[in-house]
Order: sequence, then structure tokens, then C-alpha cells
Amino acid sequence: MTEHLASARPTDSPEPRRWKILALVGIAQLMLILDVTVVAIALPHMGTDLGLERETLTWVVSGYTLTFGGLLLLGGRAADLFGARRLVLVGLLLFAASSLVAGLAVSGPMLLGARVTQGLSAAFLSPAALALIVTLFEGDERNKALGIWSALGGSGAALGVLLGGLLTAGPGWPWVFYINVPVGLVLLLALRMQLPPQSRPATRNPLDVPGAVLVTAATGTLTYALIRAGDQGWATLTTAALVAASAVLYAAFVIRQRTAASPLMDVKLLVRRPVTAGTLLILVATALMIMVFFLGTFYLQGYREHGALATGLLFLPVALATMAGANTAGRVIGRTGPRMLGTLGLLVAAAGMAVPAFRDGTTAMVIGVAVAAAGTGVVFVVASATALGQIQPHEAGLASGIVSTFHEFGASLGAAVVSSMAAASIAGTDAAGFSRGFATGAVVAAAAAVLAFVITPNPRSA
Repeated sequence: MTEHLASARPTDSPEPRRWKILALVGIAQLMLILDVTVVAIALPHMGTDLGLERETLTWVVSGYTLTFGGLLLLGGRAADLFGARRLVLVGLLLFAASSLVAGLAVSGPMLLGARVTQGLSAAFLSPAALALIVTLFEGDERNKALGIWSALGGSGAALGVLLGGLLTAGPGWPWVFYINVPVGLVLLLALRMQLPPQSRPATRNPLDVPGAVLVTAATGTLTYALIRAGDQGWATLTTAALVAASAVLYAAFVIRQRTAASPLMDVKLLVRRPVTAGTLLILVATALMIMVFFLGTFYLQGYREHGALATGLLFLPVALATMAGANTAGRVIGRTGPRMLGTLGLLVAAAGMAVPAFRDGTTAMVIGVAVAAAGTGVVFVVASATALGQIQPHEAGLASGIVSTFHEFGASLGAAVVSSMAAASIAGTDAAGFSRGFATGAVVAAAAAVLAFVITPNPRSA
């Protein structure tokens, strides 16, 4: 990637500037992740004020994640071709503008259009920001930087619940969008001053538009199938048809990449063992995180009858545990290696999710999901370091887009699975579904621990 950052390699760039850039792009990524869950708490109020039906409210959330996940590969490739600096600045400007429109929305179509635009800008901003980290840091410093990045992103879901409760109970639901405007503009100005100047790319290869259309359609179709399965069920003809359609589109994308003169990506990147292991781990870690958030929110608000603000405060230990786990992993992964650390993180997550699976009560739930969050925080760092640790600079944007795409896959998969497992409890008819959902998460984490031990490469083999 990005000849424009060649002069900003770790040996040439002043250390304070590198860490300032990391802090700024980390906050930008946190803002993108927050916008998934900060909206969830405010949905009932949006529905009342704008007269929106349940299906439309669902699309307020899924429209953002569908666009975000569906365009990430295109965003990663664009970062390689046009420069991560440009993509970060343009993405921040577009995200701030679309957030303003969302806050000013007076109708469902206006709100949904703004949310889709938010997802578009996030798809370009997120992989470009991660590509900056991969390019500016190397060695043990890169592991520490990825630990901070993962801590911010991994805790975003829990912090979003807290922030959503505070803003909705205070100035009102439009402020869950308005708050992005000043934050985005401040980040834009700060990064414009901090990021090294950008030279023109050495090559002028165009974007593979047909490939981008195919992979976006495939990713969007699969993500929609997973989201829909959570509401309509897995064993339906429509769900099967959507999954089959996404498989056909992915196959067409692979064929296109093998024949295009200027392909969107090198498909051989996906079969490299570190990339394969890292993307699978990021998928599992994100799925577990969303399962914890999804179950915990409905358990505390629907079953235990806590308010939005109280629920947000109860999730504060979850956010802190995620950050602590990720930060610790970033510091020790260079000594322990990714295999043992990733396996340990998944076992901790399994143990944490087993607590609310077998014990009822608010205290047991909060303690259990906090322990699980610490484990998933560790896995986020292992996944990112494994997938991106051996990436060449010219591949940084694309590899970051792949990792971010699997992050969104994991979010959709986790929400769909847990929604199906705990459907009756979410609807308020019984409480047994919560136990089933947490037990499912514990089993998934334990199985993933075995898989991680088998497929994660040793530092020597890497």
C-alpha cells in the first residue's frame, strides 16, 4: 500500500506522532462501532417520534451494517490505490455529514438514507484507518498498537449501550447522531495536520468495479440472510435461497478476480494460513461479543426491567474488561505467541458465558459477560496480529478490509444465532432462552479454542 506513507515508517517517523495518529484513528474506529449499538437503545423513541414500524426500525440498524460490511473490501482496495490518508479524511467528512442528516431526519426514508450513507463512509474509513496502523508500526510496537485498536473497537458495543442510554434519556435520540458531527470534524482537522503528506501512487490502475459489485452483492446478500434468519428462522426456503445466491455471487467474484487485468484483490491472500486463522478468529470473537451484548440487553431491560440508562451503566464493566483484555494481550503477545494466547482467550470467554447459562440474576450476568468480554478482547488482538502481522505494505489496505469484513460477518452471525436461540425470551414469553443463548456462546467459544490451537501458526512458522 501507499507509497505516501513510505517516509513514515517506524524508523523515520517521530514516535510521538505515530502514537498520536493511533489515538486519533482509534477514536474514529470507536465512533464507527458505537454507531451500531448506540442506536439500538434509541429505537423505541425514534419509532414514536417518526411513526416507524418494527420492520423499518430494524433497517435503521441493519441498513448501516449491511452497507458497512458489504463495501469493506472495496474500501480496503481503494485505500491501497488512492492512499489511506485520503480515504480517512474523506470518510470522516462524509460520516459527519450523514450523521447530521440522520439527526435532522423527519421521516423514515430520510433516516434510512442517512444510515446507508453512514455505512458507506464507514466502509472506506475503517480499513484505511487500520491500514495506517499496519503501515506506521512494525514488530512488537505493531502488536501493542493493534491491542489498543482492538480494545477501542471491541469495547465499542458495550460503550454504545451506555452512551445511547445517556443521550436518549437526556437531550433526546437525535443526539446519538449529532454527537458524531463535532467529534468527526475535530478528528478530521487533527488528522489532516498529523498524517504525513501523501504522494501520488506509482500506478494508476483503476478500481475493479465489476469485482466490487459482485463482492458487495455477495456480502450484502449473505449478511441480509443472516439478519433475516434471526427473525424468520434458519430452516426457511428464503434463507436457503439467499445463502445459495451469495455463494453463487462469491464464486463469480473469484472467477472475475482470476481473469481481470486489474483485480480488486489477490484471492491467494485468503488461503495464507495467518490470514485464514486471523479472519476466522475475528469472526468468532465478534460473534461472541455481539451475543453477549444482544442477550444482556434484552435480559436486563426485558426480563429484569432495568431502564435504558441503568442497562448502559451495567455494561460499563463489560467495556472495561474488553479494553483490559485487549491491552494486556497487545503487551504480552510478543512473548507468549498467538497460538496459546488465542486459545486461552477463548477458554476464558467460554467460562464467562457459562456463568449466566447456569445461574440467574443480574449480578451473575454482569460478572459472567465481563469475564467473557475480557477473553474476547484478547482474541481480537490475536486475530488482528495474526492476520496482519506478515502483510506487505502494498497489501495493508486490502488485508485490513478483509479483517473488517469478517468483523461485520461475525456481528451479523452472532445476532442471528442468538436471536434464534432466545427468540421466546426476547419476546418476553419465558426466560429459558437466555440460558440457551449463553450456553450456545460457551460451546462456540470452547470449540473455537480447539480450532484456534490447531490452525493458528507459531511465530517460528510464520
